[in-house]
Amino acid sequence: MTRHLLSAADLDPTEVTAVLDLAEEMAQVQGRPVKKLPALRGRTVVNLFFEDSTRTRSSFELAGKWLSADVINISAKGSSVSKGESLRDTVQTVAAMGVDALVIRHHASGAPLQATGWIDAHVINAGDGTHEHPTQALLDAFTMRRHFRGQSDAPVATDGSVGTPGSQPDNDFAGRTVVIVGDLTHSRVVRSNVLLLSRLGAEVVLVAPPTLLPSGVSSWPVTVSTDFDEVLPQADIVMMLRVQRERMSGGYFPTPREYTVGYGLTRDRLARLAAGAAICHPGPMNRGLEISADAADGAASLVLDQVAAGVAVRMSVLYNLLGGTDDTGTAARADRAGTPTTNGAGAPR
Repeated sequence: MTRHLLSAADLDPTEVTAVLDLAEEMAQVQGRPVKKLPALRGRTVVNLFFEDSTRTRSSFELAGKWLSADVINISAKGSSVSKGESLRDTVQTVAAMGVDALVIRHHASGAPLQATGWIDAHVINAGDGTHEHPTQALLDAFTMRRHFRGQSDAPVATDGSVGTPGSQPDNDFAGRTVVIVGDLTHSRVVRSNVLLLSRLGAEVVLVAPPTLLPSGVSSWPVTVSTDFDEVLPQADIVMMLRVQRERMSGGYFPTPREYTVGYGLTRDRLARLAAGAAICHPGPMNRGLEISADAADGAASLVLDQVAAGVAVRMSVLYNLLGGTDDTGTAARADRAGTPTTNGAGAPR
């Protein structure tokens, strides 16, 4: 892995697979009575969040602490940012204290990239404006891969992991169709998912009303549709995206009711899902707008699996960046760092 994680494009398919495989091992920690590994003892991670967050900030905090790192949370509302301090001054001030990594969420696209030019610490993009959210795409891929493997004949361990390192097909995403529906214009999640899933071999279909299709989407490696009902039966995964009303300054659709009729995952559409298809949502959800309660809470929903995967995947990312043997972020073997291992069929990757 490179020194920083700013975009899903920073990872080639081999690196993505390595991150997801290590996350399978990290996931075992969540089932332990004592959720601690010594891998990052002595390292310091700062979560620097200029926007509100529940899942991302909490999971990065848990990920760091379960790897024995010292984790500090700084939000804009409780810092000198509220007094007018610039991003550059805030980032340089925190880095001057000797921290090893900054996890940055910011409302401006490109802010984490700018930070890498100001400091020597590792930088992880936890969401920048409408640009990208790479660790969300990684945890989505982790969740989907587990779902796909759960449909296979491979042995399933008690923790939900499947098979041994050599037992799985080279590409779990080949021939799979992921349909992503909703507010694509304002979504950083869709941009990272398109980059990551297309590299892994999935066919990605984007669905939205014309007013919510991003500029330049025709050049993306995707199929674009404005008819949800037409593409729904093709989907192996349906990912619903939140309507980000806080980023909307105009009328992108006539009424919430009209949006739900055309692009919501309603009870009727839920009944038309293909057998074995699953539902994802990066959260937070607008229940009753882009997704019904039946879909969010139903048997096909992977929403809580995504939340759980967030901790394991972010543990893997932090370890790959900070747990290596040199200053470039090159990762050492996971078992040297104290990650769990098991033997026999059904052992996690």
